[in-house]
Amino acid sequence: MAGRRAELMEENRSKLIAAARKAFADKGYAAASMDELTADVGLTRGALYHNFGDKRGLLAAVVNQIDGEMASRAREIGHKAGDDWNGLLAEGAAYIEMALEPEVQRIVLLDGPAFLGDPSQWPSQNACLRTTEQTVGRLVSEGIMKPIDPEAAARLINGAALNAALWIAGSDDPKAVHPKAVEAFRCLVDGLLS
Repeated sequence: MAGRRAELMEENRSKLIAAARKAFADKGYAAASMDELTADVGLTRGALYHNFGDKRGLLAAVVNQIDGEMASRAREIGHKAGDDWNGLLAEGAAYIEMALEPEVQRIVLLDGPAFLGDPSQWPSQNACLRTTEQTVGRLVSEGIMKPIDPEAAARLINGAALNAALWIAGSDDPKAVHPKAVEAFRCLVDGLLS
């Protein structure tokens, strides 16, 4: 009985996240109706409040899901680059490029910071930070990067990629901004090479 209840709760949670993701992408967070969203998946507002506390909690869950997917995609691209240094550059460039995707722009880069605050405080961003810090630590110990504090370098590298993505998302012409943002990101990170 308890197992089925937990399964049902997880199913409801997944339904709400999927419905919110679509609604937030289509209409934006502020315009998305919680009554419509819950009705679309055959649930009540009570299910939303039980699982997420409120609409903001639901947004946090959606942002966490998308940001986690972005990090996974960027890591996959980084692994294909062949080594830690090129992987670090490829991951950052991939994250920046994802800012061209409408769902990422609207939910993660525009509505996320507006309604959830500083992205550097999000759990998904902190997971990325730890991964970058480990990579930087290896690069420093191998003498590929200058002897710099790995946490400080990771924070600045991730911050540069995030701010480049925010710039693209907020731009009137994201496609024109994208190559400039990637080029500047690469130049900044190249300054850390030994």
